[in-house]
Amino acid sequence: MLTSRGPALCTALRRAAPGGLASFHSSAQRCRAARVAVVLSGCGVYDGTEIHEASAVLVHLSRGGAEVQMYAPDVPQMHVIDHTKGQPAEAESRNVLVESARIARGKIASLAKLTTADHDAVIFPGGFGAAKNLSTFAVDGKDCKVNREVERVLKDFHKAGKPIGLCCISPVLAAKVLSGAEVTVGHEEEEGGKWPYAGTAGAIKELGAKHCVKEVAEAHVDTKNKVVTTPAFMCETALHHIFDGIGAMVKNVLKLTGK
Repeated sequence: MLTSRGPALCTALRRAAPGGLASFHSSAQRCRAARVAVVLSGCGVYDGTEIHEASAVLVHLSRGGAEVQMYAPDVPQMHVIDHTKGQPAEAESRNVLVESARIARGKIASLAKLTTADHDAVIFPGGFGAAKNLSTFAVDGKDCKVNREVERVLKDFHKAGKPIGLCCISPVLAAKVLSGAEVTVGHEEEEGGKWPYAGTAGAIKELGAKHCVKEVAEAHVDTKNKVVTTPAFMCETALHHIFDGIGAMVKNVLKLTGK
């Protein structure tokens, strides 16, 4: 049936495209999917990537039609946390890339291979791994150091004018590396425990960045620096609110790619 309709279909395409089929195909190429890199920091909220956040990022990117490649630094974790106890597991060591591969279902590459030429945007999910493995923020606060490859990626995407998305605690990476960036980690007061990590907003200001108060389901867009952030699990709330906030972040990142 399709074969018999072939000539008629080609004629219709020629008529629909003023420049003929060549114009039609070139138009299709211009509408290609955004290529987005997702940078992980391990597997598990207390010593790596927050798994629900990573999953939400991937779901929203999929819904937005993006092509995704995941990366992680090939370095040892700061430490390993027994998530049943919330305490360090003594004498245990894990690799950030190896652990991140659990979330990526094995399809992951070393962060050293991430380049702006291959991607239109980069997104960093949260979790304590961003503050322990991608930086030393968990230990050093405003005096923290950022992993060399993480710093390179942030600076390269910023210089190329390509959007950067971050959620939960990971906005501190942009605050440290990108001078004058605007980010959000939610509210600036704990408000009876609803925002247990509200003190992070103060550290962000000390790093020289601007903190913008946002609700958990919102995202802040720094249009000048093309940095998009959302609070995620910085807030104690229902999971679907966090999912919605990450959706807002991803949607704005994809919009800024212009794809």
